[in-house]
Amino acid sequence: MYSIIEKYMNKLTVDDVNKFALSKNCNLSEEELNFTFVFIKKNWREILSNPAVFDINRYQNHYSPENFRKIKQVYTEYFQKFANILK
Repeated sequence: MYSIIEKYMNKLTVDDVNKFALSKNCNLSEEELNFTFVFIKKNWREILSNPAVFDINRYQNHYSPENFRKIKQVYTEYFQKFANILK
């Protein structure tokens, strides 16, 4: 499973992140988008290997309140949907 995710993450672009955010009605500023992209590329392994420890609230100061609310909602939705696969 991780090899499939790793291949996807290696090809992930800033544009991919932006398109996903827009599909979730989240219009990120350039700074927010760049932070998100770098964060995902740098931390995806750690988050997937131990998602229960990840505290999304630690990163709220990198986003506008409205965008953070949307990001947290999407994170929660996907965590609930895929948590059993990540165990």
